[in-house]
Amino acid sequence: MGKLAITGGTPVRNKPFAPWPVYDAREATALQAVLESRNWGGYPFPNRHGEKFARRFAKFHGAKYGLPVANGTVAITVALRAAGIEPGDEVIVPAYTWEGTVTPVLEVNAVPVFVDVDPHTYCLDTTLVERAITRRTRAILPVHLAMNFADLDAIRRLARRYALRVIEDCAHAHGGQWKGKGAGATGDLGCFSFQSSKLMTAGEGGAVITNSLELFERAQSYANCGRASVTDRFRHRLIGFNYRMTEFQAAILEVQLQRLTSQAATRRRNMDYFEDRIRGVRGIGLLKRDPRVTGVAAYQYVFKYLADDLGGIPRAAFLGALSMEGIPCDGLFYEPVYKSTLFPVRANEYPALSWRRKRPLDLRKLYRCPVAERAAYEESVWLPHHIFLGSRRDVDDIAAAVIKVCENVGELRGLRHPAITLQQVSRADRARLEKRQY
Repeated sequence: MGKLAITGGTPVRNKPFAPWPVYDAREATALQAVLESRNWGGYPFPNRHGEKFARRFAKFHGAKYGLPVANGTVAITVALRAAGIEPGDEVIVPAYTWEGTVTPVLEVNAVPVFVDVDPHTYCLDTTLVERAITRRTRAILPVHLAMNFADLDAIRRLARRYALRVIEDCAHAHGGQWKGKGAGATGDLGCFSFQSSKLMTAGEGGAVITNSLELFERAQSYANCGRASVTDRFRHRLIGFNYRMTEFQAAILEVQLQRLTSQAATRRRNMDYFEDRIRGVRGIGLLKRDPRVTGVAAYQYVFKYLADDLGGIPRAAFLGALSMEGIPCDGLFYEPVYKSTLFPVRANEYPALSWRRKRPLDLRKLYRCPVAERAAYEESVWLPHHIFLGSRRDVDDIAAAVIKVCENVGELRGLRHPAITLQQVSRADRARLEKRQY
C-alpha cells in the first residue's frame, strides 16, 4: 500500500467542492418575472431584459455597445460578418483553443490560418503572427485563454500596419482588463460566451461588444434576421439569421453580472495563495503573469506538468492520481484545433479552401504547432475555476494534493492503468493510460 490514494493511501479530500453554477433567490425571482410576463423570446428586438443586460455588460467592459446573442460561437460568427469578412478571406487564429473559435471562420466561408501559442501564456504567439499574414488576411482573432490575455499591444500594432480587424475571443475573460480596459474593448469587437462552465452563465448565451456604431448596427442586423438596426444610421441592408438571446437567459445574466466582481476577487485571492503554495515544487511549472493584465479573469487555473522532472511519468498518470486525491482536473481540455476530432473539415463543404488554389487546403495536415501540441498532449493541467470560490482550507487541499502526487510520483511507475478510469480524466488521456505501462 502506498501513500497516494491511487495506490491505496488515504485521499487528501473526500468532500466535494462548492457546486457550480452559483445561484440564489435573485435568479429565481428574475425567472419567475419573465415567466409571468409571457414575453419570453428575443423578439421584439432588442427585448427588455436582453437590451438592459447587453448595455450594462458592455459598459462594465468599457465598450459603448453590446449585443446579446444565442451563444459564444454565434457571437464570433456575428462579429466576423459585422467586420466584413468575406468568402476567401483569411483569419489568423491560435492553434490552441476551443473548436468554436475557428468553426465560425469556416461558416462565413473564410479560411482559418493557425498560429502557434506562446509557451509562457498559451495565448497567440504574436512573434509568429506577422509571417502568417498574406494579401488575403483580413483579421486576427486572438483568444484570451484561461488566466491570460493575448498580447493586445502587439496585435493592435500589426492590425494597424496591415489594415486588419481584431476580434477578441473573450469566452474566458468576463471582467478581465488589459491595461485598465475591459476584455473585448481593445479590438474592433469582443465576443463572450455564457455556456454553463463560464465565469457567468445562463446555461447558454453569448454577447458581442464594440465601440463602433457601424459594426454594432451590422451585428444587430445579422443577429435579428436581417432587420434594420435600432439606430440604423448607416442603413446597411443584409441577409441575417435568428441569433437572438431569450429573455430567460438575459434575466439570469443580469443577476450573474452583479456577483461577477466579488467572485473574481475571491478567485484571484485563492489562486494567488495556491500559486504561492506550489511555486518551486519539482515537476510543476507556472505560466507567466503579464503585468499589463490589470484585471485577472481566471476561467480556470492552468499550470504545467513537467514529466521530465518526475522520471518521465506521463501527465495522464498524474491526472489520475490527482483525481483520486479528490481534486477535479483535466489535461486534454483543448487540443490544437487542426488535430481535433471535432474538426473534421472537408474542402468540398467549405469552398474557400479550394478557391484559386492548385489543390484544396487540408487544414488537418497543413499545420504543426509544437507548443500547442505539447500543451495539449503532455503538459497543461487545468483546474476548474469554481473550486477556487471556497475557503482557504479548500485551497490548502488542492495544493496539498498536487504536492503529494509530485512527491510520491514514483508510486505510479509500474502501475497498469485501467485502474485510472475516472470521469475527471479526459477520454483521450484515459485511452493513453489503457495502452501503456510505466
